[in-house]
Amino acid sequence: MKIVAKSLFVLLTLFGMGHAGHAQTAKNKNAPAPAAAPAAPQGDAAAPNNSGWVARCTSASRDAPLECAMEQTAVLTKTGQLIVLVNIRVPGDTRTPVALIQLPLGLNLPVGAKLQVDDGKAVDVPIQTCEARGCYINTPIAADVLTQLKSGKQLKVSFQNLGKETISIPMPLADFATVYDKIK
Repeated sequence: MKIVAKSLFVLLTLFGMGHAGHAQTAKNKNAPAPAAAPAAPQGDAAAPNNSGWVARCTSASRDAPLECAMEQTAVLTKTGQLIVLVNIRVPGDTRTPVALIQLPLGLNLPVGAKLQVDDGKAVDVPIQTCEARGCYINTPIAADVLTQLKSGKQLKVSFQNLGKETISIPMPLADFATVYDKIK
C-alpha cells in the first residue's frame, strides 16, 4: 500500500496536481497540456523540448525532505501534443533510480515499449496503465542501464500504435549525467 501511495504522489506531483509545498525549479507555464486524443504521430515529427533534461525538487512540507526528479519531454512539432515524457527520480528510501514514462493513448498495449541507448540492446518494458492523459510505465533503472544513460548520446523510446506501426522517439542524453548528479 505504501508503494501505491508513493507512486500516486509521484504521478500527481509530476503532472502538477499534487499539493507539494515547495518547488525549487520553476515549471514551464507555457508548456502545452497533454492531449487526450489517440496520439500516434502520423507525418508529424516529434521533437524533444529545447531545454534538455530538467531537474525538479519538491517536498510535502517545509520540514519534509526534498524529493528530486529529472525529466525530458518530446512533443509533436505542429501541435505541441506531448508524445513522451521521461521522468527519473531517486527515492530516498531505496536510492535506486526509477523511471516513470508517459506515452500517448492509442497504443498496442500487449507489445509494451522498448528503451534503447544509442546502438545498445533494447530493453522491453511493459505498459502498466492508461488514463485520460496517456499510458504509463514505471520501472526501476538497472545500474548498467544508468551507466549507459550517463555516457550515451540518445535514448530511443519505441512503441506501437493501434495500426501496429512502430514509433521511435529520440531523447538526447547530452546533459543527462550532469542533471542526474543534481538529483541523486
